[in-house]
Parts: sequence; C-alpha cells; structure tokens
Amino acid sequence: MAVDTLVTDSAGGYSEMYDDAGQPRRHWQPLHRHLQTTGPAQLLKQQALIRTQVRDNGVSFNFSAAGQGSRRPWTLDPLPWLLDAGEWSQLAAGVAQRAQLLDRLLADLYGPQAMLQQGLLPPALVFGHPDFVWSSQGMQPVGGRFLHLYAVDLRRDGAGRWRVSGDRTQTPSGAGYALENRLIVSRAQTELLAQYQVRPLAEFFRGLRRQLAAQAPTDGEAPLLVLLTPGPYNEAYFEHAFLARYLGFPLVEGQDLTVRGERVYLKTLTGLQRVHGIVRRVHDSCCDPLELRGDSTLGVPGLLQVVRAGQVLLANAPGSGVVESAACKPFLPAISQQLLGEPLLLESTPSWWCGEPASLEHVLMNLDRMLIRPVYPSASHRPEWVGGLSHDARLVLIDSLRRHPHAYVAEEWFAASVAPLVNVRGGLESRPVSLRLYAAATDDGEYMVMPGGLARVAEPGPELHPGRAISGSSKDVWMLTDDATAAASVAGLSMSGSELQRNPSNLSSRIVENLFWFGRYTTRCNDMARLLRVALARFDDASDQAPWARAAAIDICQALSLLPLRPESQDAAGMERLLCSAVRDTQQMESLASHLQRLGWTAMQIRERLSLDNWRVLQQLQDLADADIEEGMDMRQTLDFLDRSLAFCAGLTGFAMDGMTRDHGWRLLMIGRHLERLSFLATACARFLRRGTESGWGTMDWMLEVADSMVTYRSRYRSHAELMPLVDLIVFDTDNPCAVLFQLHQLRDHLGQLTGALGPVDDPICLELDRQARTLAGFQQDRLHRISDSGCLELAGLLDQAVLIAWRLSDQLAMRHFTHVTDASHQTLAA
Repeated sequence: MAVDTLVTDSAGGYSEMYDDAGQPRRHWQPLHRHLQTTGPAQLLKQQALIRTQVRDNGVSFNFSAAGQGSRRPWTLDPLPWLLDAGEWSQLAAGVAQRAQLLDRLLADLYGPQAMLQQGLLPPALVFGHPDFVWSSQGMQPVGGRFLHLYAVDLRRDGAGRWRVSGDRTQTPSGAGYALENRLIVSRAQTELLAQYQVRPLAEFFRGLRRQLAAQAPTDGEAPLLVLLTPGPYNEAYFEHAFLARYLGFPLVEGQDLTVRGERVYLKTLTGLQRVHGIVRRVHDSCCDPLELRGDSTLGVPGLLQVVRAGQVLLANAPGSGVVESAACKPFLPAISQQLLGEPLLLESTPSWWCGEPASLEHVLMNLDRMLIRPVYPSASHRPEWVGGLSHDARLVLIDSLRRHPHAYVAEEWFAASVAPLVNVRGGLESRPVSLRLYAAATDDGEYMVMPGGLARVAEPGPELHPGRAISGSSKDVWMLTDDATAAASVAGLSMSGSELQRNPSNLSSRIVENLFWFGRYTTRCNDMARLLRVALARFDDASDQAPWARAAAIDICQALSLLPLRPESQDAAGMERLLCSAVRDTQQMESLASHLQRLGWTAMQIRERLSLDNWRVLQQLQDLADADIEEGMDMRQTLDFLDRSLAFCAGLTGFAMDGMTRDHGWRLLMIGRHLERLSFLATACARFLRRGTESGWGTMDWMLEVADSMVTYRSRYRSHAELMPLVDLIVFDTDNPCAVLFQLHQLRDHLGQLTGALGPVDDPICLELDRQARTLAGFQQDRLHRISDSGCLELAGLLDQAVLIAWRLSDQLAMRHFTHVTDASHQTLAA
C-alpha cells in the first residue's frame, strides 16, 4: 500500500516538492514515483534503520550545561531534500560571492576601516560588538585571509526566492553532520539514489584539506594541521571527532598545544612538534587567555602573537565573529558594491537596524510582521516574534526598542518553504525547512562551495515562524547534476613516497594518556566484573565450601576497595546488598558502574582513534549500563549484568588486539592493560595466600575463576584445584596471559620497544621490573607443596612488591610522556 504522496502545505509557505498546480516539480518526480510504490511499513523500516545507524555511530548533540554524559541523539529523515542543477549553480555563485565579501569586510574592519569612515557601516555595530577582537586590530593573518571556512543559513520566501537568514563566520559548524547524513541516507535509500545523479561531498573535504595545507606557513616542512575542539562537553563534539578522523587531522584541545617563541607546538609522545595550521572550534574570546578571556582554559596562551607573526594559519582568524551580527545584513548591499563592485547575488532577509531613526519608525509601524533580534549576543535577549507576544509583553518590547534602539535589529516575517517528512506513522507531513551551505577558501582568492548541505526541519506546532528554532530533525541535501562524471566519486589525493608513515609521531600526549587509561579501564572493568560475579554466585551455592570461597572473594574485594573494610552488616543478606551496590551504585567511586562511566568518558576523549565497530561495542556497553543499573535490580539481574559486561569487555579487548595498528599509542594502551592486570592478579593472589595461612585453605576453584584460568587448569590437570599447580598457573606461567609473570614480561617487552624509539622511560624502574621478574621466577615452588606458611607469606610479599612497581611505573610514564615534567625545564630554557 503506497503512502499518500500529496502532502498538505499547512504552513502556507513555498512547497519544495509541488508546484502551484499541485504537481511534483520535475526534479522531484522520481522521488514522487518512488513514494507511490512505497508503503508506510517500508518507510518506517527505513526510519528504524537510520535510527539504528545514528545510535550505533554515536551521532549526537551534547548538552553543555547538563554535565558529563548528557547527550541528545541526532535525528535524520529518510527523505532527502532535492535541488536541481540550475538552482545549485546559482546558489553556489551566491554563497562564494558572499564569503568573499565578508572576508574583505573583515580585512577592512581590522585594517583601514574604510567602510566605517565612508559611513557604509555604523561604528557602533563594530566597536560595541563583543566579538570584535581589539587584539586583532592591524593583524595580517597568513595570506591576508580572515575567512577560511564559511557557512550561510538560507530560507525561501513565499515566491521561492532564497533569502539569507544568517552568516556563520566564527566557527561554522554542521559540515560533519551533513557528511554523516549523506553516508547514512545513502545506505537507507540505495534504490532511490540509483535514480538520481547526485554530486558527492567527498571532493569538497579533500579540497579543504588540500587548500589548508597549501596555505599554511610550513617553511619547507611537511604541514601539520590540527582541529582544535573545546572538548567532549561541547554540543558538536561528535562532529569535531568525525571531521578530524575524516580529514586526517589530530583532534586537540588547548592543553595539547603550547607556544615556544613565535611557533605553536603539539605536545606529542615523541616531544614537541610544530603545528602549521589550526582549524578551530573554540570561540574567539577563548582562543588566547593571555590577550582575551583570562579565565579560559580552552585556548592556547600566546596564540595571537604567533598569528600576528604569520607563523600559523588559524581558520578562522580571531575576530571573524563580528560580521555574524544580524544588524550587518541591511548594510551589505552597499558594501558589496564598494568592495566587489557588484550587487549581492543572494539577498538577505529584509532587515532594519533600529539604531537608525527611520528604520526604527518603520519597524514600529509594521511591528506585527517583525522578528526582533538582539544586535549583540546575549543570554538575556532572545529573538522575539512580535505576533506571538501578549499585549503586556508587546508594550515592554516597544519601550525597550525606544530606549535602546541600537541594541536591536528587526527582520520581516515570512513563512519558510516546506518539504515532505516521514512521520512516526510512516505517513508524510509538510514541515518548514532551512538550509545551511558551506564554502572554503582556495589559494587563488576564491571560494569552493560544498555540493550539499545541512537541512533542518521544524518541529510541528501551531505557529511556525523564523524566531522558532529549526531543530526538529535534519535532512540530507542532494545537489543534482546532469553530468554523470560529476556524480561519480573522485579519486583521492596523490601522495609521494616521502609522505608515507608507518608509526606517526603526531600523537598528542593527551590522546596517548587516554589510550593508556582506556586500556586500564577496560581491563579494570573486566577484572572487577569477574571478581564480583564469583562473590555473588556463591550466595546461590549450597555446597559446604561456598561460605569459605565467598568470604575469600569478599576479602579480595575489600583489598581492592570495592567493599568497605568494616561493613555495618556482615550477615549474608547485608553482604549481598553491598556486593550489588558495588556493581551498580554510581555514587560509589570504586563501583563497577562508576568505572564503566570512566571507560565511556575516556573513550569519548579518543573518539577519532576508535573504529566504528569498536565504538558500537562501547555504545552498547553504555546502553547496558544506562538501562540496567537501577535500584530495583535483584541478584539474578545483577549477575546477568555482570555476564554481559564481561562479554562487551572481551569485545573491546579483541578490537585492541586485532583491529589496532601497532603504533606507539597502541603500545601505551597495552602497557596500561598489563599494568592493571598485574596489579589485580598480584593483589588477589597475595590476599588469597595470606587468607589461606590465616584461616585454612578450603576449596580453590573459585580463584581460578577470578584469574580466568579455569579452562587451562582443567585441561592440564583434570582435577580440582590444588595450591601448587594453581599458583604455578596464575603466578609463574609465562605462557598464561592471566599470570603475574606474563604481565611482567609483556611490560618489559613493550617498554623496550617504546624506549627504543623514544628514549628511556626511567632506567631504575626498568631494571626493577627485570629484577622483580627474576626474583619471582627464581622462587622455589616446592616450598608451597606442604602448604608452608612461610613460603606462602614470602610469595605474598613478592607479589605486593610487584604491585608497588606497577604504580611507580605508571607515575614515571605519566611524567615522561603525558605531562612532560622531566623535560619541561629544558624546553622552557631552550625557548
């Protein structure tokens, strides 16, 4: 059964799909025919497929103010927005012209200021704007280019003409979401895509990378470009990580960069590396705490001085945000004639700056048709559609307009165009849509425009107007072409042999540190889940040995701070509650739930280093935690949660072993895994040995479960566990990946390969590792044959020493490779 393809234009705007006679426009006809053969069930299936892709890929917005882990999933409609070839060429020309105009305007505002002197732009709109960066006055950025990346928001009016509703010149966002939309919709709409010739997006991003590299000041060096992000709390962090991975740029935060002299450097595992270009997603005011906001921790101290010296390309130049003001739009036609010698190809939404008396009177006389916007960014002043205000609110607004006219700009209201959207029932609805297009500077002074964009769809409601956020859903935008070759994918960039890399040296210290902790938290969660499962399972065990095994496992939990040393209630029911809390209580810092949260947070920090499959496992692990960690869980549900957590941890371990390149980052990840496993096994074995000497030995099979060595033991001995073969397997067996000596040997091997490339970490620590391994290997295991107290206690002491060595090695790695404490003084003096 086909869906009803004739959707109603309830909002009264221009219809993208249908002409005035109600017939589908020519370039929409294949889609119209496709919908006539598509039933609601198939559209709902496509919706579900897209939701799954969005969820698995981790596409989301983050709520900055909501705290860690607060995410809003991205929404994407299965139906694309279609624009024909002729309309696209006109749009591209208009967007490129507008980008060039704003770039020249910025050069004038931070240079001769001729537009102000000639009265083409009121000085109050510039000097009173908080995004005018006084420190950039007189600055000549690399190549004289202020605007490397540009985005423009567009809507159609009732006659179908495109109108600019906003310019994005500071940190234009959304291009990554547009690319992700294309990748997802292409999978869901393969049949429809085959009926159209759609311009690909990949060449724009390849060209962007090529142009940024060509424009960066390299002094003959291979260009290193980075993407500067505010961090995982930013609402568009997914896009930052996605673009960094797609473009091949290291994703960095302010703390990853440092200024030495008049150069910017990236703190890497191998030391400091010069950065030649920075694509920033940090607000103007936060770029440099020395000259701008002193309380900012997002920028790089001294960055503006390096930009002034022309030693780094900063895209976009600091201060670019001043021309985003809606109050600039009424003055752009005259400025275009002056700077470009030609009229604007794309007209703005009809706008009036209320600081001019004639404009204020026009606005007051036509107030019902106006959307009132603040000239300057402000949390206390938001856009107000006058038609939606009460009588009292209207009077307050009029009074404010008369008292502070310079602070407001008015835009004429018009109904946005509408396009079809699939609703939750599998039917079609008309919704208002807006379009954001992107342009990037080329080295010949022009701009290339991305042949696609980000479409936003309004949420349903009785009053849809420009003041209401277009935030309900998104659409993929298909720019159609009649040229089959233009719709084909273009080959990648050519690369010389000298550019090939086997072990890249531009891994930032922060990324490496998070890889190290990613390895540790994955192993820690796995070991904790296994130990807690052993302890909890013994509450359902009716055998005589179960109480002793349970008490011994609880003793190890206390040694690892999973349980309090002196619990208020020590009966079986009280201990069971404590163990369940150690699994699910996020208020306990050492609970499994808390460590799963830390694992997810660490994974966010290295998002661009994780494969899609790896990320999906992490998403499923986080979903498991969010769904199952609740107060009502009983012991059986808790055990099921532990089983599934172990399965996901095993998946992450498999990806690390089989899916990651053996570079320095992977080596640090593996060192983190072996340090964590060494600490856990040595602590557990030491407590096991001491408890046996204090209160008798009882059954030992549970210890094989804790050490994940039950299968190996049974295949060798085919009997219940005895002390000497058990200790041999989980302490001395260098072929057992769950043995103490195995961890020591692996640590020494990884450190040897790491230090061979990077220099010694700390020779005494490495020597101590060797000495401890030899001491353990030389321990006479016959002393355990008679269950000798002295032999068990001596071995427990050696295991305690191994734990201390692990922590000291962790500290040395942090100082040498993560914080660079050991060579900070030398770097400062050298600068």
